[in-house]
Amino acid sequence: MEKLIATTIFESLSSGIRLDAYRLLVRQGHVGMVAGEIATALGLPPTNMSFHLKAMVQANVVTVAQEGRYMRYRANLSLMLDLIAYLTEECCEGQPEQCADLRAQSSCSPAVLPPLCCPAPKTE
Repeated sequence: MEKLIATTIFESLSSGIRLDAYRLLVRQGHVGMVAGEIATALGLPPTNMSFHLKAMVQANVVTVAQEGRYMRYRANLSLMLDLIAYLTEECCEGQPEQCADLRAQSSCSPAVLPPLCCPAPKTE
């Protein structure tokens, strides 16, 4: 991932409304939601929500697909996983096995964390 892409993602989610919308879409997984459902769930006017969704689509944080007269939005989960990898790929100076203790303290699922290249050192 390029630095410009990472900063674009962060900028697109820097609004509390957009962050709430993204997290809502993450919970929906591949099913996604139509714009009206998102606005209703967040208690926002549809026109306000459309403005925020448009910005998120432009940043590629969410995808959109036409379904009849509705637009269905989905979180771009693979992009977010790429962002997590970008942020953590040089953990402990490129030796992520040294970060095993930090990983254990994290509430993040091990499935979304970058793999350790080596087993964690055993402590006695």
